[in-house]
Amino acid sequence: MNNKGKNPALSTAKSEGFANISVASERSGVSAKMIRHYEDIGLMAKVDRTMAGYRIYREADIHILRFIRRSRDLGFSTNEIGNLLGLWQNRRRASADVKRLALRHIADLDKRIAEMQAMRTTLQTLASCCRGDQRPDCPILEDLAS
Repeated sequence: MNNKGKNPALSTAKSEGFANISVASERSGVSAKMIRHYEDIGLMAKVDRTMAGYRIYREADIHILRFIRRSRDLGFSTNEIGNLLGLWQNRRRASADVKRLALRHIADLDKRIAEMQAMRTTLQTLASCCRGDQRPDCPILEDLAS
């Protein structure tokens, strides 16, 4: 990729099938800001750069970004995504390891859903007790202050 240790010009990189960050962003559905962030935190390897310092992405890098985006869409944390990436890239992994991680995530989602439903029920009850008129007394604020 580095043409005998040298970073290519952007035009050369593009002609060799590499994408700049805006193209990688468009093709992966991950914003350029988040791509930089994922590189900075080590979620994905730092990519090569052109002579002018522009990041250039291979198709494999874009595939990783799609993997990350889909994982984020499913609510996985950054640490969980790092674990999933490691499992995905390890062809000797046991699928049981992946399933265990997914089931833990499902349990966490179930817990958060239950907590949110309880919050909703409480707020619904408080809102139904509030007259919503011009008077200053409000059971919602009274509950929050208690």
